Amino acid sequence: MPTDDNIVYVDASTIENFIKDTFLAMGTPEKEAKLVAKILIAADLRGIESHGIGRLKYYYDRMKRGQHQTKTNITVLKDTPTTAVLDGNHGLGQVIAHQAMTMAIEKAKKVGIGAVSVRNSTHFGIAGYYVMMAVEAGMIGVCCTNARPAVAPTFSVKPMMGTNPLTFGIPTDEEFPFVLDCATSTIQRGKLEIAERARKQMAPGYVIGKDGNPMTDPTATLKAFDKGEAALLPLGGAGEEFGGYKGYGYSATVELLSAILSGGVFLWDLLGIKDGKAVPYRVGHFFLAINPEFFMGLETCKKTAGEICRQLRASSKAPGHDHVYTAGEKEFLAEKRVRKQGIPVNKGLQEEIKFVQKELKLTQYKFPF
Repeated sequence: MPTDDNIVYVDASTIENFIKDTFLAMGTPEKEAKLVAKILIAADLRGIESHGIGRLKYYYDRMKRGQHQTKTNITVLKDTPTTAVLDGNHGLGQVIAHQAMTMAIEKAKKVGIGAVSVRNSTHFGIAGYYVMMAVEAGMIGVCCTNARPAVAPTFSVKPMMGTNPLTFGIPTDEEFPFVLDCATSTIQRGKLEIAERARKQMAPGYVIGKDGNPMTDPTATLKAFDKGEAALLPLGGAGEEFGGYKGYGYSATVELLSAILSGGVFLWDLLGIKDGKAVPYRVGHFFLAINPEFFMGLETCKKTAGEICRQLRASSKAPGHDHVYTAGEKEFLAEKRVRKQGIPVNKGLQEEIKFVQKELKLTQYKFPF
């Protein structure tokens, strides 16, 4: 839990309305603005600060540069009983991804499995939101997306792949589902942005420079990223000793799924810069919904998944630890805390919020900073 003296806690509904009004002021239709705000606030509520209100100025800047459209126009390129291919036409990633998973779920209701690929999208927030859509529909959800190059392959120092999350959601008979929502890199760029706002150094082992040495200053690292002179490491870290090749392999798999099935672009074509000018990122996604009723039934799925999670949590504890967690549990607990306490807004994020507020004349908000 954040303890910095510069942190102010703001009610989640206030932040959500501010996000919505920001997008409305940028020209986004109300239905889309509400959806984007709902998905961004879901990240903050679950304690994933890198993908919530902390992304607002990031989107603002991209929309001002024309890299994101403020309105979303989705083209259905192919549609079959089990599959579909969508073109997002550089609209809002959250709106595009929501439609894609909705289509996958509707197909799975009818035939057991629905798979939808997307090209020409933009950053869509937390991948976990979309697999939880499937869970709420009584299904297993799978989601992945590529992104601008930031991660070096094993034995390379050049950023080639995105942080490329590979995400799963599975219903259980407990209060919360099993939700594995994480990048295939050691950290994502958003963690560096959080560290920069908090004026904190990074631990070595997450980022390397073009010389292969660790980088720990977040400001210098972000500047080096923009020049292609720094790279995040895949899960497992540098080299093969701790399995870095496994993270590299999973990241490459996400890149393949996100590009092959959608006919989209990949690797350095996702940079967002062409001939020195800002251009749309052309991100690709892949969504899968699996209906347990076409296998052993939803209740069996939930009971078995719940029992597996319970047995994992009941396993013998390592010295100094009194709890074993399962995926999605910490986020479930975080949401209870954040709804009560408010969303933490550090000094750097306060400045970003005030900047957007002033630029868009959102004077109706009286933040406590």
